[in-house]
Amino acid sequence: MIMGNKSVLATIIIMSLFCCKQNDASKINSSAKTNYLSFSNNILDFKGVPKNRTDRNMLMFSDQGAWFAYGLPDSLTASGGFSGPFLMTQENGVWISPNLTQLLLTIGSDDVKFIDWDSTLTQQNSYTSHLEQTYENNMLQLEQQLVFISGHTALQQSTITNKSDAVMNLNVRLKGDLFNSGIQVSKANEQIKLASSESDAVGYVQLLNNQNEIFIRDSLSFEINIPTLVLSPKESKVLQISQTFIFPEYSWELEHQLISKIDFDSVLDARKSEKENELSKLVEHRKNKFTDDKYSSVLAKAHLTLQNNWRISAGELKHQGLFPSYQYEWFHGFWSWDSWKHGVGLSYFNPGLAKDQILAMFDYQSEDGFVVDCIYRDTTIEPFNYRDTKPPLSAWAVAKIFEKDLDIEFIKEMYPKLKKYHAWWYNKRDHDEDGICEFGSTDGTVLAAKWESGMDNAIRFDDSKILKNSEGAYSLDQESIDLNAYLYAEKLYLATLADALNKMEDANAYRTDAKALKKRIQDQFYDVEDGWFYDTNLEGTRFIKGAGSEGWTALWANAATNKQAEAVKAKMMDTEKFFTKVPFQTMSRDHPKFDPMNGYWRGPNWLDQAYFGVKGLRNYGFDEEADKATIQILEGAEGVLGKGKAIRENYHPLTGEGREAQNFSWSAAHIIMLLMED
Repeated sequence: MIMGNKSVLATIIIMSLFCCKQNDASKINSSAKTNYLSFSNNILDFKGVPKNRTDRNMLMFSDQGAWFAYGLPDSLTASGGFSGPFLMTQENGVWISPNLTQLLLTIGSDDVKFIDWDSTLTQQNSYTSHLEQTYENNMLQLEQQLVFISGHTALQQSTITNKSDAVMNLNVRLKGDLFNSGIQVSKANEQIKLASSESDAVGYVQLLNNQNEIFIRDSLSFEINIPTLVLSPKESKVLQISQTFIFPEYSWELEHQLISKIDFDSVLDARKSEKENELSKLVEHRKNKFTDDKYSSVLAKAHLTLQNNWRISAGELKHQGLFPSYQYEWFHGFWSWDSWKHGVGLSYFNPGLAKDQILAMFDYQSEDGFVVDCIYRDTTIEPFNYRDTKPPLSAWAVAKIFEKDLDIEFIKEMYPKLKKYHAWWYNKRDHDEDGICEFGSTDGTVLAAKWESGMDNAIRFDDSKILKNSEGAYSLDQESIDLNAYLYAEKLYLATLADALNKMEDANAYRTDAKALKKRIQDQFYDVEDGWFYDTNLEGTRFIKGAGSEGWTALWANAATNKQAEAVKAKMMDTEKFFTKVPFQTMSRDHPKFDPMNGYWRGPNWLDQAYFGVKGLRNYGFDEEADKATIQILEGAEGVLGKGKAIRENYHPLTGEGREAQNFSWSAAHIIMLLMED
């Protein structure tokens, strides 16, 4: 979604969609053989209540690209509502409240508490589509559901049922107590307004379809009182509460109109149908080897992981896309090679979002073709990183998206950008102008050059030095196997896109260049004695040894000979080297610098690199080994299979322990790639 007129149009479309009940065709087909949404039931554990504004010890549910998220209280901290929200609209994510709209139910003039939340919480469920919970005692049942109606608003419905045989007079009010996070409460018309000194996003809370009185107790607390609810025996009454957090580039007036005309059941049905459709695209198109329900469940977990990191365009982010992880405070932006990987994963079920993720990075392409490393909504919190780019996988991503939806207009838009970016590598990162590129930086630092590889502290860079190519363009003093394998693959993907655009001269040129580069890769980077691909010095006369995951990128790119692939495969399947509990980690376990607990890129298993290894095996017909590795990766990585635990940034290859950030997008994207048909 692009900001401006398109966002207004999108809101109007949503309004027309939800102003009345959806017809039966829009609902989940209850007679369908498989209920795909069921695979997402409690697949991630969202239980918890934040202890303070910066508490990040729990997972959070979000949808529709919203910049806020919620949790489910556990039985010890139940409070008659949903935890949060957690706001990503300010700083690098803060909780506004433990429970922004806590429901209080009392009876009589003395306000005697009618229901004890902790003891009456009977069930809670999360789905990709919504959250739900039930409180119940012998007199009363309270059912609550939360669903996102847009990227700006979540709607909470509370259904109160009198289970008794007597008339019940209930005092009902909503209470909000905020953490001190720079947000202050005021009354604006019939809404609670939440204005922040830390962000230009504004929050609104309102009770729908009920008379109420708003009381502002102080700048951090409010109450909404509702006239006494009179419930006949077995009668139910419904309360609906909206919570909105909206940036100034979007229209609060249109969003308010949308909210006022919403039918909750229609929204929930539409959201269920949307998720059912997306999950079916994943579950129905798995490789034949992976048809067990546990693989359906892990696809649902990967899908929900990507959903939780989805953000609509705002501020400096001109298109929607995905965070690497909302859970880690310094990942609240878009990164380039993360974006390429997200795009491929998303292409299987949401090519529109996949395309926007790619476009978001190319919004900031420089005239010379350079694509910035990372971008953020609010550059007063963090500036863009122009010190380096990331490995060239964008043409791969665009080609994979095109395979799914055949959107030629997207290719027309992207092809000249990709072509310029590809040329940039040869113009700015080929120090000796021999047609073999190096990683480098724009600021002349070795650190940023290592970042450009994406494998920041890999052992191959331990002794690297920086060389100046031209003003603002520097290279490391080594030529990297993975970079040139990626560039080889990119030439072929560009040729495919050129074919689609009937640019036959370009297509032929890229294929000719690819053929020559393939021979160079086979001759320069492959060590016959070791049976492995390594980086070399600039002259290509000395290997920079230490077997790492970059060694199988030539197989992923289809740039190795069959004999070379056979030798690399043998090392990959060696239990003393790469076939560990979580196979295909970033460096061989028998290397003296192997250090998964402290190494980041010196031993942990990153699922993108593991996927490249598995795909490399498949490219050369080693499907039995690829299947075996896929199963061991998913079973060995702690918490990937099964319910509750988050997909992690990386994994200890020997113990399977999940490491670093939780709810990590590219790990989820590559799990999808591991299981799906090509």
